[in-house]
Amino acid sequence: MNPEREAAKARFLKDHGLATARREPLAGDASTRSYARLHPADGPPLILMDQPPVLETPICPPSASDAERLALGYNAAARLAAGSIAAFVTTAAWLRDHGLSAPKIVAFDVDAGLAVLEDLGDGLFATLIAGGQAETPLYEAAVDVQVQLHGQRPPDILTAEGLAWPLLTYDTLALKVATDTFLEWWPKFAEIPAFSPDAITQWDALWAAVWVRGEAGASVFCHRDYHAQNLIWLPERKGAARVGLLDFQDALRAHPAWDLTHLLQDARRDVSPVLETVMLRRYLDARPTQEADAFLADYRALAASNAARILGRVFARQALLGRSQYKAFMPRTWRYLERNLTDPALAGLKTWFDTNVPAGARA
Repeated sequence: MNPEREAAKARFLKDHGLATARREPLAGDASTRSYARLHPADGPPLILMDQPPVLETPICPPSASDAERLALGYNAAARLAAGSIAAFVTTAAWLRDHGLSAPKIVAFDVDAGLAVLEDLGDGLFATLIAGGQAETPLYEAAVDVQVQLHGQRPPDILTAEGLAWPLLTYDTLALKVATDTFLEWWPKFAEIPAFSPDAITQWDALWAAVWVRGEAGASVFCHRDYHAQNLIWLPERKGAARVGLLDFQDALRAHPAWDLTHLLQDARRDVSPVLETVMLRRYLDARPTQEADAFLADYRALAASNAARILGRVFARQALLGRSQYKAFMPRTWRYLERNLTDPALAGLKTWFDTNVPAGARA
């Protein structure tokens, strides 16, 4: 426990009338954020978000060149918000303004990296399904959120509470940098030789068209971490608002397939090919102007790119840092990747993985 950080939180809570609220730590994830449930003497529970700014590399200036982004570090290159409270506050407001259930912001301090949020409860989709609740209605509602989001053009800048946050594009560089983390981290984790210069050249050539298509199709609001552990069931609300949204601070303008790849190829729980197919059909039926074959081709290609990113940056890296629980998710993510690579259009990538990452080196 950092005494200075604890003192900053205590001052923040006192300034907003919550000095006596009991704090209940909540389970964390691989990020530098942490959460606690606040129990005030009066009123409903609230959530304290703690995002120490010093723990992250800089964010991406909107006008930065590719070289400048790479020099600033991973967050700027991949266009991650570095947990910015400004990103969370403005994105939450935009989502609520469009009829969706993002938490209301009770208090915030951007410089301190602290915020108090509405508590949407514990009804995570993943928890409810594990407890026996039928998954199909939940996934239908989650897809309907995507349909609602994709029916409107997102703004260039999100504004709320006197703050402004640019909604940048999930561009070719961001996609490349994220996917390339597989090259860095998987050999270290699997204890295989580093990939050769020729293999890396082939990798770049095979992925290039995928990343370009990802940027070319970037036209909708993208949550960017849209899966069953970030969605809360709110059955008392109506329509798409029944889905509570969390962890959306890294939002960008992106290809409409992107959030669906996270939802329907969830690295943390099995989503059957049947359910995936049914939900993709639900989405496409609701957006008849979307050319289905082209969309599905982009979906499979971007899902493959995302699986490589998750295996490298998220799971292998975290496992090497001592968080062994991420090893349990690897076989599932490999299955998703291998399923995507059965698309004939991705045959070259399938050959690359078969040549450079043999079966024995896939967790």
